[in-house]
Amino acid sequence: MKNLNINHRKVETYEVLELAGELDAHTASKLENTLKQLISQKKHQIIVNCEELDYIASAGLGVFMAYIEDVRSMGGDIKLSNMNPKVYNVFDLLGFPTLYDIVQKEEQAIQKFQTDESE
Repeated sequence: MKNLNINHRKVETYEVLELAGELDAHTASKLENTLKQLISQKKHQIIVNCEELDYIASAGLGVFMAYIEDVRSMGGDIKLSNMNPKVYNVFDLLGFPTLYDIVQKEEQAIQKFQTDESE
């Protein structure tokens, strides 16, 4: 079992979470606690960079589903970037591309936020 490491940084006004390792039933609480903390601080423009994420299980997907409505009700969103094909396939099989903006590069997620704000 691999661990999940989360590096949190700020880019402009956006919160970027870099995930590395495996997101599964054993590690999902780490992401859940990070998202709860951001929401409690009214930080609701979140980019999750999955470049170093090797594996995701249903428990990890559940964390995203649990918090997306809270974030959107605050006028924000969770955008996902930099997924490897294996991780993207899991999201795709479960229909996540219709619910989330999933982009190839972090910069594209920032551009989507800026486009959303100007509409």
